[in-house]
Amino acid sequence: MKNPFRKTLVPVLDLVLPRVCIVCGRRLLTFEKHICTCCLADLPLTFNWILPHNPMADRFNELIQESLCRTLQDGVTPSGHVAYSHAAALFFFNSEADYRKIPYSIKYRGDLASGLFFGAMLGKRMAEASALQDIDLIMPVPLYWSRKWKRGYNQAEVIARGIAEAVHGPVCTDILYRKHRTATQTRLDVNEKLRNVDNAFGLRKPLPPKTGHILLVDDVFTTGATLHACYRTLMATGKDIRISIATLAMVSN
Repeated sequence: MKNPFRKTLVPVLDLVLPRVCIVCGRRLLTFEKHICTCCLADLPLTFNWILPHNPMADRFNELIQESLCRTLQDGVTPSGHVAYSHAAALFFFNSEADYRKIPYSIKYRGDLASGLFFGAMLGKRMAEASALQDIDLIMPVPLYWSRKWKRGYNQAEVIARGIAEAVHGPVCTDILYRKHRTATQTRLDVNEKLRNVDNAFGLRKPLPPKTGHILLVDDVFTTGATLHACYRTLMATGKDIRISIATLAMVSN
């Protein structure tokens, strides 16, 4: 039920604590939420939720194939069919563009409301994609317990809950966990990132029996190393599952 006093309260609160655009810092109008109309119109959308084969999905599937090749070289035969993983990100992340402030604000400034808002924005677009309409579980990439305790939240979980508003899949945080604290991925190259998160995740309990399609969620897709580590952990169960990935942003530079 909508609050009947909202239309009156918002303008009054804006006088006391003005809301500003997360991107440009301009004061928001009453009807605007988190981002001004101008910045929203220029948001560099990826549109990759429309295309099953897109640069983000192709890169992630390359990691899967490279991992399978290494497994075969070690004399281990993978069990079951490996389905193509679909991928979606809301917008392109450029370290020199003001839109980088969106994931920064969510991750480092505790802007949880923006995380839900932009997560839902992505979820609405994903809900229209036929390949992403049968999701059984939504799993955010977990933080190590001490890092989550220090930050107070997991930004990937916040985004996942925003996505779930439109996708309507349950958000699951009690199965996949991070076994040890890993170094930040920010300044590592591709191979270093892969090694950094190798064997970093585990499962606290088995997947629900009827699980067929899992959506892994993170804040930003750079190389896909962390998401791939989670993917490998889930696929190691030997269950016939399909895994897709989603992030708020995808690095473009």
